[in-house]
Amino acid sequence: MNINTIDLKILAALQSDARQTNQALADKVGLSPTPCLRRVKKLEEDGIIEGYKALINRKKMGLGLTVFVTVKVERHQDREAEKFVSSVTHWPEVISCHLVSGDMDYLMEVATPDIDGYEKFILKRLLKHPSVKDVRSNFVMRTHKRDGNLPLSGGY
Repeated sequence: MNINTIDLKILAALQSDARQTNQALADKVGLSPTPCLRRVKKLEEDGIIEGYKALINRKKMGLGLTVFVTVKVERHQDREAEKFVSSVTHWPEVISCHLVSGDMDYLMEVATPDIDGYEKFILKRLLKHPSVKDVRSNFVMRTHKRDGNLPLSGGY
């Protein structure tokens, strides 16, 4: 895949506002609308752009508690790990799940209405999973940055 500076400008502009018109996007990156749309379609086809989402205010939707949960699993065989990941990815409370290095195996972001909802998630779902050996929770007190853009300019 050849990603050039125009493609990077398109990606940066779409990260900031994915709902802008193709005309507005073309104006921002210095292209006419047809070639701009062609480039966006190519970025989508190549899997660089995976999709488009709306950012939803969790508190206004009744999900006021965010917890980062680390999980250590009992066994590391492929089948057991697949069962754990398959379960976790179907639980609506789990926003993200990452296999990580270190003393724990997985890092999950969990959103629930409140501490009672989190307790229910832990007791009724997570700790009942046969692969789970240990769980640690870090409660979010305040979020300063969420769903940030990728550093496409290379200035990191």
